Amino acid sequence: MLDKLFLYLQFPMVRYAITVGVLVALCSSLLGVTLVLKRFSYIGDGLSHVAFGIMAVAGILNLTNDMLLILPGTILSAVLLLRTGQNAKIKGDAAIAMISVGALAFGYLLMNIFPTSANLSGDVCTTLFGSTSILTLKKNDVMLCVILSLTVDFLFVFFYNKIFAVTFDEDFARASGVRAGLYNLLIAVVVAVIIVLAMNLVGSLLISALVIFPALSAMRIFKSFKKVTVFSALLSVVCAFAGLIISILMGYPVGSTIVAVDVIAFLLCCIIGFVLGGFKK
Repeated sequence: MLDKLFLYLQFPMVRYAITVGVLVALCSSLLGVTLVLKRFSYIGDGLSHVAFGIMAVAGILNLTNDMLLILPGTILSAVLLLRTGQNAKIKGDAAIAMISVGALAFGYLLMNIFPTSANLSGDVCTTLFGSTSILTLKKNDVMLCVILSLTVDFLFVFFYNKIFAVTFDEDFARASGVRAGLYNLLIAVVVAVIIVLAMNLVGSLLISALVIFPALSAMRIFKSFKKVTVFSALLSVVCAFAGLIISILMGYPVGSTIVAVDVIAFLLCCIIGFVLGGFKK
């Protein structure tokens, strides 16, 4: 098995896939803790459905680089989602459901009205659940992912204290002079970037798992925001790496394999948290 792995690692496309997978997992986990604590976990799911709809439009327009449409469109939807979620008449969870379901339905409808290939069901399944396209990445795709991932990491570290304040007590943060609305907007935009990056890795239906599971796993063991964030990032990277290796060696679907590893890690963290809680008592 190790000989087979070393053989595969000689191919650039496999190294590209592992690099992108690890970077996307790291970015996803950083904002996952904030989204869970703010009870906005499903924003990832909502934005992934929006990205699916925009991808359908990009396919119809025959864009050679659909990222030029998907990334700005998803960011715009994140801003709209944030503004709509603050509306007294439409609360956050209702806004997410409204935008995500609408985008998903229109995306699938457009793909049926203006089919771009003979295998429509295969294209839809690939987009929703991920595919082996992560193993056919080009150098330019990897460079774009590296740049965007490093930007997300830098923004999170640089604005860590502000994000922490907005996450735990938004009203107190405003009273302290923190521009909470601006940092909520920053969080929404960064999440949109992460969603677009993760679509090739796990598919639009499984993105929420990549964002939420590492954070929930870390919260089973640790209590402080900093420790939860650090452990969530480490765990997400390990799970993504393990999932990619397993999928490459065994020929399993990349997205579902990574999510399955995340689920197993969550169950293990629950057991560890229970045991540690028993010892403390």
